[in-house]
Amino acid sequence: MSQFAVEATDIVRTFHDGSFRALDKVSLRVPTGEVFGLLGPNGSGKTTMVRILSTVLSMSEGSATVAGFDVRRQPELVRANIGLAGQFAAVDDNLTGFENLRMVGLLNHIDKPVAVKRSNELLDQFGLSDAANRLAKTYSGGMRRRLDLAAALVASPPILFLDEPTTGLDPQSRQDLWGIIESLVEGGTTVLLTTQYLEEADRLAKQLVVLDHGKIIAEGTSSELKSRLGNTVLSIAFATTSDAERALNLIATISSKPANVEGTVIELTVNDGPAAAADALRRIDAAAIELTGLQLREPSLDDVFLNLTGHKAEEPRPVTAPKKGRRATRRSQS
Repeated sequence: MSQFAVEATDIVRTFHDGSFRALDKVSLRVPTGEVFGLLGPNGSGKTTMVRILSTVLSMSEGSATVAGFDVRRQPELVRANIGLAGQFAAVDDNLTGFENLRMVGLLNHIDKPVAVKRSNELLDQFGLSDAANRLAKTYSGGMRRRLDLAAALVASPPILFLDEPTTGLDPQSRQDLWGIIESLVEGGTTVLLTTQYLEEADRLAKQLVVLDHGKIIAEGTSSELKSRLGNTVLSIAFATTSDAERALNLIATISSKPANVEGTVIELTVNDGPAAAADALRRIDAAAIELTGLQLREPSLDDVFLNLTGHKAEEPRPVTAPKKGRRATRRSQS
């Protein structure tokens, strides 16, 4: 495999007879053997991009290769080199964990003895051996998500597309899945991860692209994106919202960037935290405004996203299971 596992150039996807652009000239280069993050809120185009790269959805314009194969002209070869796990665990509730994995192996034309061996290996790797013979409908949400990820790996694909894999999971299950993803990358797997969890992108992704309304608005490492803001975030809390509004008029000029105001809290991104804090305190004290807290901290990806878009990344919306019918596309169910 080349230096880049995925290369996409000027991808456009339109809907509604071309009146709506879900993707607007998006270009990506995903290095081999890394986690590459697509970060953005609901509706930003992340899932559309994954569906195009995995051949589930056609592109309106542009070109892309995955594992060196052209997405338009060689879809079968693309599918033979990828695993795909989405927001919903696409497992068969009426089969056991083992039967789910073995079925995926057979659908990928793997010899039965090899499919059985691989299924048992994955059940052990994902901590599901004790539940191997239980029906999937008895699994918890975290177990189902691990089983779904295991199913995407039955045929040992070199590239794995993960579309918001931890949506709806509790914090511990999310941490567990992060550990599994990290171990896969250590073993040589390339992962394209879409997420709206800023903490998830910060921990897992070596390179990031930030999408908003179908366009790339920033790209780079987590550290590079944070460095655009300044060295420090100054957070000041007040007793009332009216106090915060009065203080904002006094301290907004301390930073060259717009302030973020949420209720009684004002946040400013500054280059010299201690000096900026001292200046803010002098101005607030001179106006006899009561404050209830002050904090200096390093910028987060949430700060970056807010600065880039004018709004915070959305919290995941409640999800509902997909309608029964055609199963989600696996690796080579073409």
